[in-house]
Amino acid sequence: MTRSWWGWGNVEDALSESETREYVARIATMLPGHDLTDHAPPKPDELALPSSRIRPPAALAALCSADAIDRAGHARGKAFRDVVRNIRGQFDFVPDLIARPRREQDVIDLLDWCAREAIAVIPYGGGSSVTGGVEPRFDGPAVTIDLTAMDAVVEIDATSRAARIQAGAQGPVLEDQLRPHGLTLRHFPQSFAFSTLGGWLATRAGGHFATLYTHIDDLAESVRVVTPVGVSESRRLPGSGAGPSPDRMFLGSEGALGVITEAWMRLQDRPRWRSTASVTFDEWNTAVSATRAIAQAGLYPTNCRLLDPAEAMLNAGTKVAGGLLVLGFESADHPVDGWMRRALAIAADPRDTDRPTRACGRHHRCN
Repeated sequence: MTRSWWGWGNVEDALSESETREYVARIATMLPGHDLTDHAPPKPDELALPSSRIRPPAALAALCSADAIDRAGHARGKAFRDVVRNIRGQFDFVPDLIARPRREQDVIDLLDWCAREAIAVIPYGGGSSVTGGVEPRFDGPAVTIDLTAMDAVVEIDATSRAARIQAGAQGPVLEDQLRPHGLTLRHFPQSFAFSTLGGWLATRAGGHFATLYTHIDDLAESVRVVTPVGVSESRRLPGSGAGPSPDRMFLGSEGALGVITEAWMRLQDRPRWRSTASVTFDEWNTAVSATRAIAQAGLYPTNCRLLDPAEAMLNAGTKVAGGLLVLGFESADHPVDGWMRRALAIAADPRDTDRPTRACGRHHRCN
């Protein structure tokens, strides 16, 4: 697969002409009268990127790339503003080199070299950032360290349901390695396909399954970080009340304090029972009340996501007046149909906590 340098996803997975027309038609219903003309990205040889200002030492040369497309693809994240600037060929700042370490010692050597030469370092996971954190907005030289070659599940503790995982593992790669063991990290941010464990930790990511254990810091046992002054590794403990947690200093640090290389993560058994449903509402206030009532009922749905009418149309192609609630329950231990029935009863009338439950179906409509 070839990662797109200017937009989201792989080149081979681009929308077909018919899919593009369908998507544009959806957007047209939301933005009537707007110009939705297609804008093709510039050709790679038209980018006219500045030449790299630095050359790596011989010992690190095999890890580094100065390829123009490589540098353009790592110059910024995937926010809407980033994609627009890419399509327009606007590259004010780009990293001079892209380094891809294969082991932690490579990261140490790269940081040592950059520290000696006063070169800025930008840790880079999957590049899904929408905050500008991977963009070198300064005039000096910069090296982007892409961790995706370090993507192994190194060790699994089945008794404690935990694993030591390298920081460059992207979501699907990570789950593929856990699946044969019947385990899952169960962390599914919207960027799951193109984001990494290290990126989740550095940004304190929240999962798509947004109840109970949703933030990545709920799942982290121990974090190992290479900093300019040495390696920091927190103790792997099931829990501790002994003073400030050192992990908290790096979780959410956006890579400013060092390069996360691996972490021990808490896992869960893969679910065996699932139940899903969607509920449409005629009024937004009713949809919000129902979602709040379900969230506060102690049912802990695996998924409880409320889409407003615009998001429902854009992402699901569903036209609703008040909102679309996506519900899901799952368990590795027991059937979950009873939990779903109760959630749907609450959605039908969030003010009536004694309302009898209804039979569970795939789609429900609430007035």
